Amino acid sequence: MEIIYSFVYIKKQSMSVKFILSIILFIWFADYVNAQKVMTFQDAEKQGKSYQHLDRLYKSAVSSDAKLAVFKTKEQQERLQKAYVLFIQDLAGYLKQHNFKWNKQVKCFNRIYFDKHGRVDYFLYNFPKDELPAEKEKEFVRLLSLFVKDHRFTLTAKEGFAQCSPVKYAD
Repeated sequence: MEIIYSFVYIKKQSMSVKFILSIILFIWFADYVNAQKVMTFQDAEKQGKSYQHLDRLYKSAVSSDAKLAVFKTKEQQERLQKAYVLFIQDLAGYLKQHNFKWNKQVKCFNRIYFDKHGRVDYFLYNFPKDELPAEKEKEFVRLLSLFVKDHRFTLTAKEGFAQCSPVKYAD
C-alpha cells in the first residue's frame, strides 16, 4: 500500500512541476509573440515583416479613400493628427528625460503600427545614411523600445492601424 501511495505522490509532484513549467513557458511565449518590435525598415524586411507585409495586416489610419482608412471623418482625422503629434512629442520628452541628446537636428521617417487599443506593435524607422552614429542609434532604439512598451497612443480604433510621417528630432 505504501508503494502505491509513494508512486501516486511522485506522480502528482511530477504533474505539478510539469503544470508549473507549462504555465511559465506559456507566459514567456505569449510575451514573446506580443513583444513590440522597434527596427529599421531594412531589418523588418530581413525578418519577413516588411512594411508591405505589415500594411496588409494593418489598415492605414488615413487615406484619400475613406473605405481604406480607419479614421474616416474629418473630425476623426483631426483627432488622429493631434494624437500623433502628442505621441511624437511624448517620445521626444521621454528621450530628453533619459538624457538622450541628438546634438543636431536629425531627420527620420517613422511608420508605426498600432493595435486597436493603441499599443505599438511595430515601430519602423529610417535615418538617412550617416545621419546618426551607430552608438547613438543603438541608444535611440533601446530607449524607444522601453517607451513603446508602456506608452499607448491616445486614440483607439475597431482594428489595428498604421501611421507614418517624416520627423525632425532635435534637443
